[in-house]
Amino acid sequence: MRPTRYVLLSLTMFGLWLLLSGHYEPLTLAFGVFSSLLVTYLAWRMDRQDRYTFPLIMTWRLVGYWVWLIKEILKSNVNVIRIILTPSLPISPIMVPFHACMKSDLARMIYANSITLTPGTITTGTEGDILRIHALTWHDVDGREEDAMADQICGLECPWSRKP
Repeated sequence: MRPTRYVLLSLTMFGLWLLLSGHYEPLTLAFGVFSSLLVTYLAWRMDRQDRYTFPLIMTWRLVGYWVWLIKEILKSNVNVIRIILTPSLPISPIMVPFHACMKSDLARMIYANSITLTPGTITTGTEGDILRIHALTWHDVDGREEDAMADQICGLECPWSRKP
């Protein structure tokens, strides 16, 4: 049991609640604290926190990954716009399997969703460590961007989230 994780979970839930509610009266704040503590207690009773709560290292690497991902999304947007506006460019839809090297389920999910966020590609399914990716053109899944994305995400994984 890791009490630090439960404290972080409770603080995160209360912070999100506070951000979304926008009310700062004492009674409303008390309800927010109570609901955050209740949900944290329920998570502790269900023993659900160990597998999925905070398995990524929250460092500048995560901010760096977000910046890198936004840059890749913008580049993909330009590529898709170019394909749409230039009818002579060939569209050759393709389905490609990719091996995900991540150790945790959460990191594989982030990888699959990051691929889907980049225009022109979508992750259609997963089977274990294999992701099925549909792309607008072969150039979209030549492996370079996906390998760079996988390296970025693997750098975010915490040691305690890795499978033996």
